[in-house]
Formats: sequence, structure tokens, C-alpha cells
Amino acid sequence: MKLTGTTRRELAEAVKTACPAGHTLHLDLGGCRIRVDSSTDALHDVLADYFKEFLTGDGEPEITLSAHEVPAVDTDLAFNVKEPDPGKTRIKEEWIDLPDGRVVRKRLTGMHFLFGRGENVAVGPCLDNPNQVINFVNNRFIEWKLNRGGFLGHAAGVRSGERGISLAGFSGAGKSTLALHLMSRGTTFISNDRVMVEEDGDGLVMYGVAKQPRINPGTALHNPDLHCIVEPGMREKFLSLPKDELWQLEHKYDALIDECYGPGKFELRCPMNALVVLNWSRDRAPLRAGLVDPRERRDLLPAFMKSTGLFYLPDDPARRADPDEDAYAALLSKTDLIEIAGGVDFDRASEICLRYMQTGLLPAD
Repeated sequence: MKLTGTTRRELAEAVKTACPAGHTLHLDLGGCRIRVDSSTDALHDVLADYFKEFLTGDGEPEITLSAHEVPAVDTDLAFNVKEPDPGKTRIKEEWIDLPDGRVVRKRLTGMHFLFGRGENVAVGPCLDNPNQVINFVNNRFIEWKLNRGGFLGHAAGVRSGERGISLAGFSGAGKSTLALHLMSRGTTFISNDRVMVEEDGDGLVMYGVAKQPRINPGTALHNPDLHCIVEPGMREKFLSLPKDELWQLEHKYDALIDECYGPGKFELRCPMNALVVLNWSRDRAPLRAGLVDPRERRDLLPAFMKSTGLFYLPDDPARRADPDEDAYAALLSKTDLIEIAGGVDFDRASEICLRYMQTGLLPAD
């Protein structure tokens, strides 16, 4: 498909005219209604199955989005290159800002994403890259929340009863693993890797992202609720690896919440009574947990702070820059900040987090 035009609206109309999207589903993501139109039955079914816990009836949407299945997209746009993240070398994304929005091109897949106020369009080989379409849907929700004053956090989230916590940690700390350990103890899943946080009176409320966890084999093999994810023929191979090598594997599995823990266990909104930062290491030191002041422990804030990235367009030019450490420290002063340090111990950490959600207290030891 060849796209011509100088505005996002012109490009979007060209896509919709050449490849109409007549299959509709409606989602409710944390109180935000999103209408998603797909150009094929197959694409509609993939998205409906993935978002099945968030399907809702017809209603006036806050966000409309369409996904169009075509083998390839060609444009005359002069894209800018997004430099790889620190430690990476492969260029994955290109982008261009137009008068009424932005276009992002995924270099490896050829997928194009057009977004701005009003129309949001995904076009390209969608069925070969469903996760990119799913991420696009979720990114529209993230943008919607941030444009209403929310902060973006790099964290998982769970709830027990009326109290919730978000779980952050530096790279490889195991926030998703801890969240799933807590799921095995009866909590409700809120989010795997991103939360949007808003002030709510004297406290905070967090919104999750409708993205299923992707976990490594070590997480699956050490949680009975996740054993079914790993193919029987691979279990012995993974278990034979040295422990450190197992935890560093890039091999990933989808841990579908409804299949592993049952229906009704994935929600997208709850109070954020605490942020738990995993600041531990793989040694034999005893685990310890304690309340800390975010204004004094600035070293912990980068574990939670998250850049908005290419898929966020602020509707207020004053929000072009991401919030700084001072802003995050002020936000987190409205909740409990709990540091878990010492040696890695997911069972003990689960006990501490669960006790906190049930009682509001940390263990005396």
C-alpha cells in the first residue's frame, strides 16, 4: 500500500479508503472506553480474544482506533531515526511529527502507527505482529491517562481486598515474578510493567495496562500455577541450567492471567497504598523491608520513573518534558514507599507484601 499525504488525517483517510475496517469491538480499560475497528475477521478475533476480560457493550468512546491488515506500507515521509536505548545497537523505530499528529514506523516489521487527537490508525502486517497492535491500543490508554495529569511508573501492580501496591525494581529485580507469586496467594492482578498514577484526595490511585505478563522459564518453573506454560520437553533442559543462567534467559512465555489463575482476576484500577521497590541482590544476606522517605532516598526513584517514549503525544505543550525526580518524590510522598533489600527471597517478600495489603503494617523484624 502506497500512502500519500502531508497530514496524519490525510494518511489515515487514505488507509481507511483503501482498506476499510468494518469489524468493531468495544473495550473498557480502567473506565476509558475504546472502540477498535479491524479490517478482517481474523484480526478482530485475535484482539477480542486478547482483550476478552475488558470487552464491553456499545457506548460513546473516549478513544477510537482502527487496525488495517495489508502486506506492506510505503510512504514518502522523511522519518527520523530513534536512537537505540542504552546498551542496545539495533535501530527499531523511526518517526515523524506532522501538523496534526505523529507517525511511527517499526523498521523490523514494517508496521506504521498514525496517532493524534481524533484518529489512531495501525496499518501493515498486523496478523504477523499482533503484539504491536495490542501495544498500540494500550499506549492510547496510557496517553489518555497521562494527558489527564497521571504519572507513568515502571512497575507491576496487585490488589488484595481494598488495598493495592505497585512493585518496582531495577533491571532484572523480578517485579513481575513477585507479582505472580502474590497472584498464587490470592491477589488480583492490576498490571505487569506499567502503571499510571493519579492523586486521589490524600492518597494515590493506580491504573494498570491490559497487557498479559511475559515471563522467563525460571519464573514459570518455580511457581506451581505457571508450570503448564513450559512445554514438558523443555522443563528438564531449563532445570539443568545454572541458576543465574536460567534467570537471565531471554526466552519468554505469555502467562495468561485467566488461564493460570481463573477469570475475573485482572483489573485495571485500585488504590496505590504503597510502592514497593526491590533493591535486593542474589546473595545470602537476610531479606529486610522498611519504610523510607522518597525525598531522602532519591536513589530509589529511577526504579519507578519511566520515560513516556515515542507513542505519547501530550495535548498540552507544557507537558512535553517528562516529570523530574522532584515531581516523582512529591507524588510518592502521598503513599508509603517500602524498600525491600538484602538477598532475593520471593516467598518472604510475598509474605511481607500480603501482610501489608491486609493490615497496612510491615513485620516487626
